[in-house]
Amino acid sequence: MDIKQAITDRRSVKHFDSEHVMTDAEVNELMEHAILSPTAFNIQHWRFIQVKDKQKRQQIQDASWGQTQVTESSLLLIICADLNAWEKQPERYWRETPQQVQDFMLPSIERYYTNHHQGQRDECFRSSSLAAMNIMLMAKGMGYDSCPMDGFDFDKVAEIIKLPHDHIINMMITIGKKKTDARPRSGQLPLNEVFMTDSF
Repeated sequence: MDIKQAITDRRSVKHFDSEHVMTDAEVNELMEHAILSPTAFNIQHWRFIQVKDKQKRQQIQDASWGQTQVTESSLLLIICADLNAWEKQPERYWRETPQQVQDFMLPSIERYYTNHHQGQRDECFRSSSLAAMNIMLMAKGMGYDSCPMDGFDFDKVAEIIKLPHDHIINMMITIGKKKTDARPRSGQLPLNEVFMTDSF
């Protein structure tokens, strides 16, 4: 499937074939493409939790006000981000670049993020959202459907997955073989209402 078709055909599917199982190889292929998404300063803030345990899945469904896609989907991903990734051995992010690049980038990371808590949080959401879109488009290209979710108790899910204190949850994504089609598009705004040139 080409990228144009994947973008056009990707829809948020709510009901999945609960009998379908994604192979480990498929999940790894999906996630290997997730981590190719861009991040500020190449910090790679995103962290991905695959929830396989059935009891935890049920707990998360309960924390998602009973949405059955949590337990029916072949893959449940919780898209998280590390708020402090910028200061955790940042030399890792630039280890394959020339020394002069490292000498510029590493101090730049420190200058930008030190005491810039809103910037840390904003970048985490931007980076993990870009990764989430990679995941959904890649899933579509692999013949799977998906649904991004924010309809859940974030604190409860964080507790279930033992989220570290310096991490945040952005969203969840359910992935699998659709059992029913998504509803027709409910009404896209016209392009000229949202796309402008030079100013509003």
